[in-house]
Amino acid sequence: MRILGVNLPDNKRVDIGLSYLYGIGRNNVKGVLGKAEVEAAKRIKDLTEDEQKRIQKALEEYKIEGDLRVEVAGNIKRLKELSSYRGMRHAKNLPARGQRTKSNARTKRGKRVTIGAIKKEMAVKMGIATEEPATK
Repeated sequence: MRILGVNLPDNKRVDIGLSYLYGIGRNNVKGVLGKAEVEAAKRIKDLTEDEQKRIQKALEEYKIEGDLRVEVAGNIKRLKELSSYRGMRHAKNLPARGQRTKSNARTKRGKRVTIGAIKKEMAVKMGIATEEPATK
């Protein structure tokens, strides 16, 4: 089954498979399946054409995939233009919701980079220092 350019896995249950769509989570799936009158325990490959159409019709009232991504990106851009605290955190690629950054936030900040004393061999590799011949 393909919805808005996303292939849903055939062997998954319908309630799990629909959560592969950006903007549809486990809670939204219940409402979608209720409106479409489709059983949640069914596999995606077992859905009939009529059930697939009913699911797609129920999904039309949700903002999902591309539209939602554009809206979220616009919200972040607006925060940056306002120079709000959250906008500045987004611009600096730091956590925006008050998480600590001294010891955590590795996924947001990236790999650790040691700043300070470096070994002579590393300085030579980086081109900071030149290699001097050893004198006795």
